[in-house]
Amino acid sequence: MPRRRRGRDIHGILPLDKPLGASSNAVLQRVRRLLDARKAGHTGSLDPLASGVLPLCFGEATKVSALLLDADKTYRFTCQLGSRTATGDVEGGVVETAPVPDLSEDAVRQAMQAFLGDIEQIPPMYSALKQDGKRLYEIARAGGEVARHPRPVHIRRFELLAHRGDALDLEVSCSKGTYVRVLAEDLARALGSVGHVTALRRIAAGPYREHELLTLEQIEAASREGDDALRALLLPVDSALPDWESVTLDPDLTHYFKQGQAVTVSDLPAAERIRVYGEGSGFLGLGRRLPDGRLAPRRLILCN
Repeated sequence: MPRRRRGRDIHGILPLDKPLGASSNAVLQRVRRLLDARKAGHTGSLDPLASGVLPLCFGEATKVSALLLDADKTYRFTCQLGSRTATGDVEGGVVETAPVPDLSEDAVRQAMQAFLGDIEQIPPMYSALKQDGKRLYEIARAGGEVARHPRPVHIRRFELLAHRGDALDLEVSCSKGTYVRVLAEDLARALGSVGHVTALRRIAAGPYREHELLTLEQIEAASREGDDALRALLLPVDSALPDWESVTLDPDLTHYFKQGQAVTVSDLPAAERIRVYGEGSGFLGLGRRLPDGRLAPRRLILCN
């Protein structure tokens, strides 16, 4: 007998405020159970010691999770100067100390300028990257260390929020793959000292911002009110794609598009990425413009 899949078909995105101390997967599974959702995924892990924006995708929304994973992120964090830890944050023990120069805010901001734009980072040993089939953090926890190659990242914005003695409150908007712990360590070195992250919060991921987040407590309260209250928390799948061009198909074209066929659309946007809707059918998925000017399905997302 085929194994029966558990859960319900629920589609949408829930912008969670991940709490401190919990893993991203743990909170995903907790919310999944509350929704009784059959299919779920998150859009890029946050360390247990980090909090903030963690969009959770359910049902058909999991088809756009990779797009959110690739999106820029914004973090607010504190860099403690004078000591470096094994993990780059407060979880690891101190492995190096150094005096902290008498720094002005102008001197800090001037040093930060060197990190804007395209830069390279050496991934930390305490990361989930794999080498020879093993996670780097597994090698590090066993007392080992391996050579890592620099990886390109992009820093779009880097701001000093406050300079409190030997602590710097900072905010950065960056590309996927950016390690804030490495950024803090590299900035500390540029300032003539060493440093580590003592607080980290993601305040934006793609189109989702801190002000629209839901806490686990709010979700649990909605679950006690019933299914309608839970479903009301979900944002539509296309909320992940606000900057994409869009097109709406008439019923005949909708039929063919849903069958995976390319269709001819008047005034089709000259864009690589297109949101596709059907009259009376809602969001149909992602489309792409073919060289001959027709619209072809890139990924069907059928929530109805």
